[in-house]
Amino acid sequence: MSTRYPTANDDERETAIEAAAQAVQQGLLVVLPTDTVYGIGADAFDDVAVQALLHAKGRGRDMPPPVLVSSATTLDALATRVQPYVDALTEAFWPGALTLVCNQQSSLVWDIGDNRGTVAIRMPDHEVALALLERTGPMAVSSANLSGLPAATEAAEAEGMLGESVAVVLDGGPSPKGDASTILDVRGERPRVLRRGALSVAAIDEVLEPLGLTVLDEID
Repeated sequence: MSTRYPTANDDERETAIEAAAQAVQQGLLVVLPTDTVYGIGADAFDDVAVQALLHAKGRGRDMPPPVLVSSATTLDALATRVQPYVDALTEAFWPGALTLVCNQQSSLVWDIGDNRGTVAIRMPDHEVALALLERTGPMAVSSANLSGLPAATEAAEAEGMLGESVAVVLDGGPSPKGDASTILDVRGERPRVLRRGALSVAAIDEVLEPLGLTVLDEID
């Protein structure tokens, strides 16, 4: 059974983040607020915890979770052969609602599912999430919902679906955006849309156009 922690003021936030950080370090699952929707997270380098995350959601290994980070500089530690335009994207949109699918560093010792040598990375624009990530390091985080159901935009919704599987629920109030992040595959010479989300393709194109690029959006 989970414990829900409010984060409305500094004292509450410190207590909540410390409880969540300890839970993650112990290999347990937590629910955390982000700038898009609530997420269910685990230590990205704890294979058992990541598998427990997938099991809690009712997902298989063929749908590996994204990895959230507290700093854009962490991307270089997790990804390799990064395209030059990625710097422009992270400078413009991180922290924010943009997930980047990159080539994974071959030296990483983790198992986040059948990711076929890739890793999806995002830096969320939420002070509670960032404070937790600063203490835990990279976390595997998927939307807080059972597979097939809408992602939770309130802590109570996430707890109702996943409370039996998580140790700590951080209550950050309603999600600011309520839409999932936009996902780009940035392994090629042009970024390609994998999922439309809270960040518009038009906004991304505004950043890329000075570089002579636009997003490849083939989603119908």
